Amino acid sequence: MTTAEIDIAKAEAFGGQMMGVINNGMLALMVSVGHQTGLFDIMASLPPSTSAEVARATGLNERYVREWLGAMATGGVVEYDAARRAYRLPPEHAASLTRAAGPGNLANMMQFIPLLGDVEADLVACFRNGGGVPYARFPKFQMLMAELSAATYDATLIDVTLPLVPGLVARLNEGVDVADVGCGSGHAINVMAKAFPKSRFTGVDFSEEGIAAGRNEARALGLSNTTFEVKDAATLSGPARFDFITTFDSVHDQAHPDRMLAGIAASLRPGGAYLCVDVAASSNLDENLNHPLGPMMYTVSTAHCMTVSLALGGMGLGAMWGEQKAHEMITAAGFKKIETAHVEGDFFNNYYVATR
Repeated sequence: MTTAEIDIAKAEAFGGQMMGVINNGMLALMVSVGHQTGLFDIMASLPPSTSAEVARATGLNERYVREWLGAMATGGVVEYDAARRAYRLPPEHAASLTRAAGPGNLANMMQFIPLLGDVEADLVACFRNGGGVPYARFPKFQMLMAELSAATYDATLIDVTLPLVPGLVARLNEGVDVADVGCGSGHAINVMAKAFPKSRFTGVDFSEEGIAAGRNEARALGLSNTTFEVKDAATLSGPARFDFITTFDSVHDQAHPDRMLAGIAASLRPGGAYLCVDVAASSNLDENLNHPLGPMMYTVSTAHCMTVSLALGGMGLGAMWGEQKAHEMITAAGFKKIETAHVEGDFFNNYYVATR
């Protein structure tokens, strides 16, 4: 193809876009470092400071802090006063980068980029040979998900999310049996158990490490109304023993989500409810073209959610299974009524409330 056959302006614009991708990809790695080292949390409370002052306040090596600050300044994350050689994290930026921001903290999400980068060679092999990358290749995934979700659970689970299910809060106060399937480290179970001491809560997950973390947290909180089971979600079955069941972003990466959903339906008592919180998206690509996290979610799906399912010979449903597919599968599992709800400020998830 000759230059006469292409739109030069379009080519140059796309080249610029790719330069931005390179810069922002590298910047994301440094934002992850800033989160893990606590640099953002400390800088949010500092006046304009030199690299030596920032290093002293954080207890970190000055030479590394100085080079990191170079990435932050050129990336527009921190402000730089050349005359004083001082750096400042504006409060408007801190609102998206510090632990104090709670669910608004986007810096913790940057940690998924190096995590997924670790399996790049495995993923390339899957493109050529099929199969999947096993869950064991993601040793930090459980921890990162726990950190990401904990801020949301602490801020909204009791006062915002649970009231989406009509009459549920009153029943929880009276005392019912609740399960969280695919509970990970069990934080959601423990948050609910603490808020509703008359109800009984069971966390179910195939990860022994996650279940151990849930038990340890429950013990530390002095909870006596929680139990945790190491169990494959695909093996759930009756008899019906729960009045309310939740899943938090755990359906889409199951090997056999259809079996999981059928088991949830079979485990609910008459009049029970199921709350499925999962990625907000359409099942149709053309309706996701303007999704605010579209590239990220399709990448996470390719490099984790889909591939861990395929590694187990599963469906490979993927993170972007979407609302239409969710309704289809939840209905096929035996639920007759499904409503999609939303929580203000959470553009990441849909909240499916289902009853039999």
